[in-house]
Amino acid sequence: MAHDGQDMTQMTTSAILPELLTLTRAALPAVETVFERARDAVREMVTEDGRVSGALIEANQTAAHGLAWLATYNQSLQQMQRWADALAADGKFGEMEQLLHQIAFGEYLHQVAGGIPMNQGEVVRLQDMGLGWDALSGFQSTEVQTLMAQANSQAARTRLVALMEDQAGATMFGASGLDEELEMIRDQFRRYAQEKVEPNAHDWHLKDELIPIEIIEELAEMGVFGLTIPEEFGGFGLSKASMCVVSEELSRGYIGVGSLGTRSEIAAELIIAGGTDEQKANWLPKLASAEILPTAVFTEPNTGSDLGSLRTRAVKNADGDYEITGNKTWITHAARTHVMTLLARTNPDTTDHRGLSMFLAEKTPGTDENPFPTPGMTGGEIEVLGYRGMKEYELGFDGFKVKGENLLGGEEGKGFKQLMETFESARIQTAARAIGVAQCALDIAMQYAQDRKQFGKSLINFPRVSGKLAMMAVEIMIARQLTYFSAWEKDHGQRCDLEAGMAKLLGARVAWAAADNGLQIHGGNGFALEYKISRVLCDARILNIFEGAAEIQAQVIARRLLG
Repeated sequence: MAHDGQDMTQMTTSAILPELLTLTRAALPAVETVFERARDAVREMVTEDGRVSGALIEANQTAAHGLAWLATYNQSLQQMQRWADALAADGKFGEMEQLLHQIAFGEYLHQVAGGIPMNQGEVVRLQDMGLGWDALSGFQSTEVQTLMAQANSQAARTRLVALMEDQAGATMFGASGLDEELEMIRDQFRRYAQEKVEPNAHDWHLKDELIPIEIIEELAEMGVFGLTIPEEFGGFGLSKASMCVVSEELSRGYIGVGSLGTRSEIAAELIIAGGTDEQKANWLPKLASAEILPTAVFTEPNTGSDLGSLRTRAVKNADGDYEITGNKTWITHAARTHVMTLLARTNPDTTDHRGLSMFLAEKTPGTDENPFPTPGMTGGEIEVLGYRGMKEYELGFDGFKVKGENLLGGEEGKGFKQLMETFESARIQTAARAIGVAQCALDIAMQYAQDRKQFGKSLINFPRVSGKLAMMAVEIMIARQLTYFSAWEKDHGQRCDLEAGMAKLLGARVAWAAADNGLQIHGGNGFALEYKISRVLCDARILNIFEGAAEIQAQVIARRLLG
């Protein structure tokens, strides 16, 4: 056991290896116990007549959402331990990995005990979940106290950043824990992003331009759009883990490029899970090859996250085809796509999700001069802060025609259920995009901190600058391991909506913190549009909103935990 005042970073690797893993492994039950007691306390708050009440969850949102964050931290530390143990078993648990691991535990144990930041203005504490200090009895153990006192020291952070400087140009800081095949995929897409994306991304952003079609064609040749589509339908049949790696590295170059595959992923998931045999045979090969580009058309101006109440209606005519009337908003890449996965109400007598159906609505790709040439459809661009490479649109439908054969699954009223089945993959992929954005912020901030001289030395030599960089690297690795775990569960046929939601929740916060701290390191220059970090800040901000706003995400996680 490390003694008080003994700096763990000064130990030799051979001394720290067995001790560190023993310390962190012993800390896990203490966190698990706090989580279990919090879940019991919150469940009591929200239970009425023996059943968990939706109204009471809403009335006690801080407690419920705090529970979601506590569960996320509990799972995050478990996955960091799993990562560290696997690396140690393979002889790959080097000094950098040890520092990432110990700082992660030192910081997150303190936050569990003292308050978890749900965002920069809302900290949830154990008292908010109905717990007193006695809930932390397990935290009085020697192991937990040692980690809290020593693991996240300034010396540890400074040493980590020194190692990061030594490995400048490395694909990432610390071993990912993924297998060799996935790391080969990472290297391929990292090289592509460095050569074709990073040199142009800031220009695309500043000029608010669509990502050039040549990039889409090159990504199609590399298999991005058919990555997880089964081979029998023209795809590569690869894992969700591979999708994470590709999304991460492309988003590290530019989130717009990293997000090009998102709509194809959603459309393919919808068709694989809910489509007829004919729909699978027709649409999946075209999606896989990027012969057609899809867009997701779900959100409406007055519904936001409340998809069950949307009002766009689809009326079946005498020929068995449908006519769509209504308005949609926040539709990404709408103009130059060929097909819309469109959610509309087919049963006018319903006011909830039960009357909704999903359509594969064909359209003609537009041009700059005429973005929406298809009859019955109009649209206008929404100007946005960031996430610009595909553009956002409001759409209007007035008698827009959809073939009857393009009703997904050939059955009305299944649309909401079909959409729910895609949420696991969509949130895993969004978490991976968040990691890429956070890594981009770290790359840019670290280079600037090395190059910028103040008071006779580089910024990186000031402890509070290096400390920011260290914590970026640590939290990126935590979010990465949580995301890879949710992808592993998905690949092994296990339900993972909880873990995917946690990965997205944490990843989005980590990306925003990395971008914000990266800009802070730049000082006034970071506020200038010419500096790349200004773009990354704008891009990072959307991650807490799309694919389920952070508050909605926490609500969904809480309901699952309490149900």
